[in-house]
Amino acid sequence: MIMLKRKSRKVLIIGAGGIGSYLIDILDRTGVYEITVADPDRYENKNIPYQNFDDKFVEENKAKAMAQTYLGVSSIAFPILTAKQLEGYDLVVCCADNLDVRRLLYRDGDKWLDLRAQGRNCAYITHRADKQMYDTLLAGPEGSFSCQGNEWDGENEGLHFSHVIAAGMGAEWIHRYFAGDDVADFKVVNV
Repeated sequence: MIMLKRKSRKVLIIGAGGIGSYLIDILDRTGVYEITVADPDRYENKNIPYQNFDDKFVEENKAKAMAQTYLGVSSIAFPILTAKQLEGYDLVVCCADNLDVRRLLYRDGDKWLDLRAQGRNCAYITHRADKQMYDTLLAGPEGSFSCQGNEWDGENEGLHFSHVIAAGMGAEWIHRYFAGDDVADFKVVNV
């Protein structure tokens, strides 16, 4: 087994919401990754039940809040819009439920992991997945969507937690990938 060196891998995480906020916490605890998080959004009251932030960050930028919370994290508080912004990282992880970001990653990214959650379902897709799947994976309406799914009425009783499963699967994939272990190219979980 290959031993990972402290802060030996540069990882860009796009999106610090439902999935990203948990993924950042898991990866930072290992001390192995130099993490940059990019997210232009602000943490809102509606995010409190399912995103991993301290309440003191309500109305603050999510990326900056992550950098203030975790010493091993730096922030980019604006959107990732160009291929140039993806350069210089050993892995780019998409945790943003936004098709424009995913299209950029799938088209211009080198090594990437796309984490998804919607209601009771979650998935990961990697740069090694069959490119013939891309059209299906990148189809859908424009805009951003909640990992809580369309049925969520904003009430805590209806919360879903597949975003936490997606973060855990993503952390496991990332850690095993950098260790040189055999990892799957694509996985879907229905809870």
